Amino acid sequence: MENAQIAVVTGATKGIGKAVVELLASKGFSVWFCARDPEAVGKLQNSLQMSYPSQQFWGVACDLGTAAGRAKLKSELEGQLSHVDLLLNNTGVFMPGGITSEAEGVLEQQVETNLYSAYHTTRAAFPLLRKSKRPHIFNMCSTASITAYVNGGSYAITKFGLLGMTKVLREELKPFKIKVTAILPGATKTASWEGTTLSDDYFMVPADVANALWACYDLSATAVVEELLMRPLPGDID
Repeated sequence: MENAQIAVVTGATKGIGKAVVELLASKGFSVWFCARDPEAVGKLQNSLQMSYPSQQFWGVACDLGTAAGRAKLKSELEGQLSHVDLLLNNTGVFMPGGITSEAEGVLEQQVETNLYSAYHTTRAAFPLLRKSKRPHIFNMCSTASITAYVNGGSYAITKFGLLGMTKVLREELKPFKIKVTAILPGATKTASWEGTTLSDDYFMVPADVANALWACYDLSATAVVEELLMRPLPGDID
């Protein structure tokens, strides 16, 4: 596996994460990925291995919203991978509400899942990224990282925080020639929107975000997209 291109994708079995995994596999990458649901992880791994038998895929079930899950991720990465070329921190949860009205514990749960997961995954992958010839970190932020809105609550707080972390990483990792990109998608038709009565015209599809990520990765060694802001054609949903 020394010469293979290897990606690490968290939150990988549905929505944007799954679209990115499938696109990277089609580009020849071997992919280490994780999500909480063991059944979904196994199903995706089997599908990928059947479609791309010459590549390697590691599917790991772990909850990155917990310290135990993050420790498992670190152990698995260190034990299985020789290097990492592309890291996508995509794990996240959306729990709508207001700062003054949401239930106790909502902030903590979303901080653990949306922010701590990316922080600790990046730290775990950093030694492996340094061994790559073209390392790149992508953090899945949101338009909620830059736009305050009612009912955003703790979710918006964590997404603002993730964008801030991405900006810090960008500065810290320049000496190591590790590219860092924040992706800020607007409304995308994922599981977070299950049950909506809105027309599909109000949404991007996960493949849009995956293709944009690839366009950022596929630049020359001397260029980096620091922030990629994407919205559906009609704009934000009010």
